[in-house]
Amino acid sequence: MAGLVPAIHAVQIQPMRGGWVYIMTNRPNGTLYTGVTNDLSRRAWEHREGQIDGFTKRYGLKRLVWFERYEDIRDAIQRERNMKHWRRAWKARLILDLNPDWRDLYDDLA
Repeated sequence: MAGLVPAIHAVQIQPMRGGWVYIMTNRPNGTLYTGVTNDLSRRAWEHREGQIDGFTKRYGLKRLVWFERYEDIRDAIQRERNMKHWRRAWKARLILDLNPDWRDLYDDLA
């Protein structure tokens, strides 16, 4: 009766690859953009170089001022969605806690 019983395979579910939540701006206390990516260096470079049309290119948001790392991209996506609903003052507080001078953190990524 070979072939009548479906084969049972043990599947090990692994969490998805990690991700980053980040905030870009054009100057201290300027316009803020919150985003999520699986490759922060690449994405920050794309913002700096104006590679992607949209909000960040339109407003010249080239300064990476805050970021958080997550082991699972799904957690990063959820955090970014939550932060999109935050008041500006709450995002500014996150930036000030990590980066009180609002300096560009892009060079720190290498």
